[in-house]
Amino acid sequence: MVEQALKTKGYAVFAPEPAVSAWADAAYRVGCEVLQGAGERRHGRTWFVGVDALPNATDGSVAGVPLAGAWLDHVAAPQQWHLAQLSVVFPGYPRRDADESDAAHRYRRNRDAAHVDGLLAVGPEKRRYLQEPHGFIVGFPLNHVPASPLVVWEGSHVMMRAAFAGVFANHAPDTWDKIDVTDVYQATRKVIFEACPRVEITARPGQAILLDRHLVHGVAPWDADQHGDMRMMAYFRPLIAPQDWL
Repeated sequence: MVEQALKTKGYAVFAPEPAVSAWADAAYRVGCEVLQGAGERRHGRTWFVGVDALPNATDGSVAGVPLAGAWLDHVAAPQQWHLAQLSVVFPGYPRRDADESDAAHRYRRNRDAAHVDGLLAVGPEKRRYLQEPHGFIVGFPLNHVPASPLVVWEGSHVMMRAAFAGVFANHAPDTWDKIDVTDVYQATRKVIFEACPRVEITARPGQAILLDRHLVHGVAPWDADQHGDMRMMAYFRPLIAPQDWL
């Protein structure tokens, strides 16, 4: 069932497991310590980006608690895990930063800042290039706050993969990071918004959320009616060789 969900929907949400819950509890405790000394928060201090902020070991463990769960049966785990992203959203997200354009802020509010991971914005015009080819994305809720959930566009990975296959056809994989994919990416994303269901994922600690690397996803604004002081998630995105990305 998991493989079928990944193939057709582009994501799978796993049932709670004690081993995953133990890891999430440890990561939450460590994550709260990280926040005490955390630096920049974006969007009016309503989002701590937290890239490489969780000090897990290279085996993925946190404070001696191993990284585990049924989701590992469905991925090619790296030999060494990178430091996980510690993404923390606060009430009011997303407020507008002083240097943020109207268009960028509207996109974050109205389209959940929807994106495909690994396509980095380069230069003053923020053109998109594949500079971080990930093998998969796995997320772990570290506290139970349903506000500002992870959002996915179901089935969007199929359309994105086909679009990128067309862009990179007849180009050597070691040149893909030099190819501007902005126009195709944005055009395909626009079609996806109309064609694919938008799904909010409100999982609890103890669950894992596995995403296809080409799935369009984002974070919903914090609903004013929702309670809680923050929503904390941990994400792993192991890098792979460019030729394996498609």
